Amino acid sequence: MSDADPAAPDPVEAVEPERLHDVPVVGEAGARVLFPARDELVAVVTALFEDGFLMCLDLTAVDYLVHPGRSLPAGVSPERFELVVTLISHRERERIRLRVQVPTDDPSVPSLFDLHPGTEAMEREVFDMFGLTFTGHPDLTRILMPEDWVGHPLRKDYDSGRIPVQFKGAPTAP
Repeated sequence: MSDADPAAPDPVEAVEPERLHDVPVVGEAGARVLFPARDELVAVVTALFEDGFLMCLDLTAVDYLVHPGRSLPAGVSPERFELVVTLISHRERERIRLRVQVPTDDPSVPSLFDLHPGTEAMEREVFDMFGLTFTGHPDLTRILMPEDWVGHPLRKDYDSGRIPVQFKGAPTAP
């Protein structure tokens, strides 16, 4: 005869994370955080737009080269880069953050420009500083660094301290 409670969950069963629009969701700092794959990004943002998340507040990236350990839900594999998108619903007074893993060997994600035209400059900044490309972006060119600049200054492997100071109109040394 067993003393085990028949109503207790089987300890072998893994707890499935909460899902929204078929992607994992966790609570983090009082907000919901979704973890779509790159190929799911546009579909998830479109579904959230239909749910009332009509404004993209921020779009940026993180380079985890020197800090690879981070909290991710089961089934989400960490990559070097992470695209972070923050959306807001004014009606619900709620923010949602999306964290998309982006690999080093293919640092590209689909552009959100068609749904959120305000992301145009944010995507260009991420391209300029991190080297992530946005497929479908209307003008993916540098926005902060000169066009002939080599490298991406916010990558953790970018050699810091080698940026020459440039002053327009300054006299040159004799």
